[in-house]
Amino acid sequence: ALLELSTLSALWVRSLFVLLLMCLDLHTLVESAPICAHGHTGCHSPTLSDLFDRVIQHSARMHGLSSDLHSDFEQYFLPSRNQIGRINRKCHTAYILTPNGKENAQRLAREELTEVILKLLAAWRDPLSQFHRSMARHEDFTSISGNKALEMSDMVHQLKNGVEKVAEKMQLLGMISNSLMSLSSTEALAPHSASSEARSMSDYELLYCFRRDSNKVQNYLKILKCRIVAEHGC
Repeated sequence: ALLELSTLSALWVRSLFVLLLMCLDLHTLVESAPICAHGHTGCHSPTLSDLFDRVIQHSARMHGLSSDLHSDFEQYFLPSRNQIGRINRKCHTAYILTPNGKENAQRLAREELTEVILKLLAAWRDPLSQFHRSMARHEDFTSISGNKALEMSDMVHQLKNGVEKVAEKMQLLGMISNSLMSLSSTEALAPHSASSEARSMSDYELLYCFRRDSNKVQNYLKILKCRIVAEHGC
């Protein structure tokens, strides 16, 4: 009887484990489901408003993280406010023509504003990896800031993928043209000269510029959503 009970218990545990795996697989399938046209069998299609909400929330977290890391950096490396100098070097993203202010951003065509966002995000992939490697050498600083530098680098990659999904959805709905397809390559988005310029910037300059650009990305995404998802207004 004890043997049978033990066998039944083992079978129950095994069945529970298989059920959990099935649930995890289903969750993964839903989360990674492709964006598709309405009514396509077996395809999970979030609304455009949902996609915008996700990337805007993600951009807010990314900008908040950049501000936190900027503050940590100043406190650790520049304890005296007198040591915080002006940023004399242009940011490596200066070649990207970005609209100044909400009104100018609203005047840009939807495709152009989406292109600006993607260009800004693509331009930060390599510089943030560089910054993470640089910070890894300062063990005392990483004990304070944790993995913020690595998180920031990962978040840029994730946000760029998310914005590309938004652009794909807008194209499927006929809200923008397919001209953005030519921007899929990193070379088209971030010229090699910009990456070289970023390598010559100090860690503090990189942080300063990223905090500025991450704020732009967040604001541009909000403006783009207001223009596309009319019921929410601006």
